[in-house]
Amino acid sequence: MSKVMVVGTGNVGASIAYCLINQRTAVSELILTDINKADAEGEAMDLRDTLAVSPSYLKIRAGDYREAKDCDIIIITAGIPQKPGESRMDLLKKNAAIFKDMIDEIMENGFSGIFVIVSNPMDVLTYLAQKYSGLPAERVIGSGTILDSARLRYKTAEKLGVHPKSVHAFQVGEHGDTEFALWSTASVAGQPITELLDQNTLSEIEDFARNEAYDIIEKKGSTHYGIGACVTKLINCILGDERRVLPVSSYDDFAGVYNGFPAIIGKEGIVRRVGVHLTEEEGIKMQKSINALKNAIKEIGE
Repeated sequence: MSKVMVVGTGNVGASIAYCLINQRTAVSELILTDINKADAEGEAMDLRDTLAVSPSYLKIRAGDYREAKDCDIIIITAGIPQKPGESRMDLLKKNAAIFKDMIDEIMENGFSGIFVIVSNPMDVLTYLAQKYSGLPAERVIGSGTILDSARLRYKTAEKLGVHPKSVHAFQVGEHGDTEFALWSTASVAGQPITELLDQNTLSEIEDFARNEAYDIIEKKGSTHYGIGACVTKLINCILGDERRVLPVSSYDDFAGVYNGFPAIIGKEGIVRRVGVHLTEEEGIKMQKSINALKNAIKEIGE
């Protein structure tokens, strides 16, 4: 029996809840929490209407932080959303203050499970969640570059005429403007992608993975279906102790920040970050991404 709380019932939180219901999952109880209690209750009602035909049966209801004590996972999607033309880092000062109060209240109610942070700017807010909560770093996880990597795999698959699941490739670093593709380790059926596609095509795919969110936000106001599916994959991986490798945002001991990088995920959270070898060029890009995150943390005095 696994109890999961989703904090924030906007488009992202509701999409995660919907994806959990529409996949086989170990979640048995789902609590929806929002500052707008009526919205949380409305989403719970709407989601319960799917239970007679969905593949999973969950107890779904609105609740509050008083139920945090016996939650296995708390997923945080709450915060001020990203506006068209606004970078993820522009959100930082607005959401950092909100996060402090939120994490403090959750911990005061006895939470000792695993945090999954989705709110943007995600890497910095994951860092703050770990600092404010005092939980071990392996039990505070950001959604990282799972979605960005899914975009990378989709576009690469489209170019090669294969299924996206046959593409093994990671977008890493900050979930934002400094992220990049680890082309040196990317492959399809054991064949290096760098030998299958030319440099211009690789650059085009990498730019797509990095920037598609801005295009979607410009067109429809927010992105939520993709992240809903990606977070559901992460939750199932934790609860099922699957030990899959996912590019989540985890604590980088060397850099002192959270960033997206392949890590093994199990029931205790982060089992370990995978020791992927970077080329010199990729190492420079990673350091640029780390510097951007450090500067953002410094900017808010943390």
